[in-house]
Amino acid sequence: QVQLVESGGGLVQAGGSLRLSCAASGSIFRINTMGWYRQAPGKQRELVATITSGGSTYYADSVKGRFTCSRDNAKNTVYLQMNSLKPEDTAIYYCNAGISTYGLGRSDYWGQGTQVTVSS
Repeated sequence: QVQLVESGGGLVQAGGSLRLSCAASGSIFRINTMGWYRQAPGKQRELVATITSGGSTYYADSVKGRFTCSRDNAKNTVYLQMNSLKPEDTAIYYCNAGISTYGLGRSDYWGQGTQVTVSS
């Protein structure tokens, strides 16, 4: 069984910073692409950023230049450094990872979500 556990959300003023972490644990053979999604009230879940096992990153236009996605493969952990936060960044942030487990093949896994609230 695989689990993704997120941490680091909270309340911050506009212009501030937060760092999210997501650690994967369990019977992991290989972790492929990891990433972050977010869902604001009344809106669909949207992709924020991804990072491949080799370190290549992708960012949504709305966060380019403000957010940085990184990972520590030795710790099976992905991070999202969020700077210059705006009220429109307020959402529940979800970690996602494509993970191959021993004997079960590859599946997508999700974290439980962490609330990020940016006040104006």
